[in-house]
Amino acid sequence: MSRGLEYLDLLAREAALVEFERPLIAARATGAPAARLDELEQAKLLALKVRALLERRRRREEELSALYDTAGDLAGLRDVDAVLRAIVHRARTLLNADVSYMTLNDAERGDTYMRITDGSVAASFQKLRLPPGAGLGGLVALTGTPYATANYPADARFAHTSDIDHGVGDEGLIAILGVPMRLGSAVIGVLFAANRAERPFAREEVALLLSLAAHAAVALDTARLLTETQTALAELSAANSTIQAHSESVERAADAHDRMTALVLRGGGVDDVAADLVDVLNGALLVIDAQGRTLATARTPGSAVLLPQPDETTVGEAVAASRGEGRSVRRNDLIIAAVVAGADNLGALVFRPDTPLAPADQRILERAAQVTALLLLFRRTVAEAEAQVRGDLLDDLISRPVRDPDAVRDRAARLGLDVDAPYVIVTAGDDTGDGLRQRAVSWARSFAAGRRGLAMTRDGRITLLLAGEDPAGTARQVAKELGRALGRPVTAGGAGPARGAAAVAPAYREADQCLSALITLGRSGSGAGTEELGYVGLLLGERRDVTGFVQGILGPVLDYDARRGTALITTLEVYFDHGGGLAKAAEALHVHVNTVTQRLDRVAQLLGDDWQHPRRVLDLQLALRLNRLSLGADHT
Repeated sequence: MSRGLEYLDLLAREAALVEFERPLIAARATGAPAARLDELEQAKLLALKVRALLERRRRREEELSALYDTAGDLAGLRDVDAVLRAIVHRARTLLNADVSYMTLNDAERGDTYMRITDGSVAASFQKLRLPPGAGLGGLVALTGTPYATANYPADARFAHTSDIDHGVGDEGLIAILGVPMRLGSAVIGVLFAANRAERPFAREEVALLLSLAAHAAVALDTARLLTETQTALAELSAANSTIQAHSESVERAADAHDRMTALVLRGGGVDDVAADLVDVLNGALLVIDAQGRTLATARTPGSAVLLPQPDETTVGEAVAASRGEGRSVRRNDLIIAAVVAGADNLGALVFRPDTPLAPADQRILERAAQVTALLLLFRRTVAEAEAQVRGDLLDDLISRPVRDPDAVRDRAARLGLDVDAPYVIVTAGDDTGDGLRQRAVSWARSFAAGRRGLAMTRDGRITLLLAGEDPAGTARQVAKELGRALGRPVTAGGAGPARGAAAVAPAYREADQCLSALITLGRSGSGAGTEELGYVGLLLGERRDVTGFVQGILGPVLDYDARRGTALITTLEVYFDHGGGLAKAAEALHVHVNTVTQRLDRVAQLLGDDWQHPRRVLDLQLALRLNRLSLGADHT
């Protein structure tokens, strides 16, 4: 075979480099002439050049294939870590390096950390962090320029640190090539290829590693953009859900507003507002007034929520907070909205929802509180107007002569009052001199309205006309309940019973005088009728009921004498006429002293042990005198 063909055969079967020396060695062994040997040498060199060219093209094909595969990885990027690991592994393979690795810059800590390694066996090396400018990688990251060294431990161009040198030493690295990973003008990391023995790095290897570094940078940027896009899409989805929920809340709020507006226009009440509210917001609702009394309750049909009576302290604090903040407040699982009109506290809505309320739904509750305030204010205004009409009627009956009883009777009937039925007049006040203010007036109007009566205020005192026949008992009730409402003692005087419109004015004067007498006599904070004031009541009473006075003071004794035929009344008269002396009284009666004592003991049983108290003695003596006068005989 021709020696030239032999070299072509070696090229064709990609023979090892050492085999290209065999034809020349064989020719020398056979004693070939010098010209022939020169010819073979030239053929060998030419074959070696062709071989080198083919090797470079093969390597270039491998590099291009690797870059193509990397581009394909980037095109189908799903897992950035997998792409980066593939790039680092290809760098190690294509550069025939012992180890390849990638570091990334940490913007928060201001240094560089190991991201991925391939071929590494030392844990200390895999956990390295490089300060800015330290080591070969730090210098590449700082300058953005590729650096290579055939012997890193001995290379003085780099700022060596104990941590880096320790990690590199543990890994046994000698030759290192590092290239920057760029995004625009910024360096985000460094891609490395390294050997555990000295070796130079050709320009082609630097260029190849730069290409891989560029792909790695694109992978990282694409992952970042993908993450940002996914985050943006998630945010858009969340925003869309929020907008949709908000739209639904707005529609629900608009529907609730329309329903409550229609309710007010058709004359609905607080119960209707409560029913509409729980129809829109599922749960249980309690409506209370300023005193904590229940005005209405409502509950969604089928709701599992039951609303117990809430703690008064909790509700009171929550209502105060709601008024101060101008919105509803949450207390545990309750939402409480104050019902206010200006500075006037009218009550509260206490709501326990089946599910947590959105802010828009909470505003529906607040709107319901406003509508409730409007209805309560309207109801109060109507009640006050009606009370004013009632008060005007009572004022007219007291201050003006009744010239047309039928007209007054009709006027009273329209207010649900029968002036021909028995009634009592009660006048209430205190001894502070300030008079009773609006709170007392409101109470009196409510108290009278609940009994189909009339109420008014006059000269700082409350006057009530109420159906009944017990002025003293009614006066005591008024003093007790009004005093409790005001938180201070109140005195009340009663008069009556009376009938007819013309009897109102006299009964009023008698009740008013009774009130003044109670305060003067030191009985403030109590209630009584004129008949309970003894001789003072007799003097104040418009009808001068002498028989009633005598019966009220001496009735039990008179009845006892009438039934038993005894002389207790006579004994009392003689006893008082002789200054309370038992012996003188016995002598005047012609009986034994013990008999007088026994009779007086009987009197004590009938009138009470305090019958000789100075407060009662005057009443008893006056009653005895009036009784004697009524019998037509004066005791001497």
